[in-house]
This record gives sequence, C-alpha cells and structure tokens, in this order.
Amino acid sequence: MSTANDIRKGMAIKYNGDLCVVLDTQHRTPGNKRAFCQMSLRSLRTGNSSDVRFTSTERVDIIPLISKKMEYSYQDGADYVFSDPDTYETVTLNPELVAASKDFLVENETCTITFVDDRAVALELPPSVTLEVTEAPEGIRGDSTSNVQKTITLETGINIQAPLFIKNGEKIRVDTRTGKYMERA
Repeated sequence: MSTANDIRKGMAIKYNGDLCVVLDTQHRTPGNKRAFCQMSLRSLRTGNSSDVRFTSTERVDIIPLISKKMEYSYQDGADYVFSDPDTYETVTLNPELVAASKDFLVENETCTITFVDDRAVALELPPSVTLEVTEAPEGIRGDSTSNVQKTITLETGINIQAPLFIKNGEKIRVDTRTGKYMERA
C-alpha cells in the first residue's frame, strides 16, 4: 500500500470498494493546517467522477494498469471490436468507452487500450490518422484570399474544415486531438 502523496494522474486506485482512475491530483498545504491531497476520481463501474480529499499520509491501494497496442477490426452493432496483432485475441468495447474516438477509427488502425484487472478502461488514439475524403465540394474560382477553407466529409462520416484544393478520393492526415486538417497523405 502507498500513501496518498504517491498517487499521480492516470493511476488506478481502490476507493470505497470501487476501482477508480485518477483524473487529476493536487497536493495542498493550507496555512497552519495539515497537508492533504485533492483528487478527481472516475469510477470504472459507474463512470461517475467525484472530488475526494485524502490526508497526505493516508494509505491507498494502487491497482496496476496494463496498456496494449491493439488494432481496430470492425463494428459489431453498437460495439467496437479490437484485436491483438500478436495473439489475435479480440476485445469488444462499448460505445461509451470509445465516445468521440469513433470519428477517427478506421480498420487496422493501431490504438492503445488500457486494462485494469483484464477490463478495458481507456482507449487512446495515435496523434494523427490518415482518412479518405468522400465528399468535397469544388472551390469557387477567385476564392483565393489567404487561408480560405471548405467543409469536407471523411470516410468515417465526420465533417472538418480543409483547404480549397482538397478533392474527393484524396487521403489526408487529421489530428485526432483537435479534429483539424494537417496535410495531404
């Protein structure tokens, strides 16, 4: 068992009999009072977040996290299926866990999935992905003032802003953190 001072963002701990992921942690020492650690925790069972205060010497159970590189295979109804490229084991993730990442998932894309006690708790995309443009209206002639952009649709169905020279069928790189056009692929 470790003390609350040892807890960092991204760790998993056991709190009130529930597994929780630490979203944020701050160590505080107010004036003439005792030091404490303020943490934001997200329950893996319910998905609810809460702010919790621990004394700095309080004992906390740290649960080990395991991260694996897995490839996105296909969508099965509302669920998303990923496979391990080495062992060919599959993992099915629910739509709540995938959330906004679904806009950047294409088949055979490698992602990092974090597990706690053989249960998937987080999905991390690569910093950028290559997607094909499925719908791009023609740019209007004479519309060439600096940095003019148009709305295009990508193969996953997401709409983003891109320069006027992008055409249907081209492949482009998109930043998965911001959802913005980066360059042609």
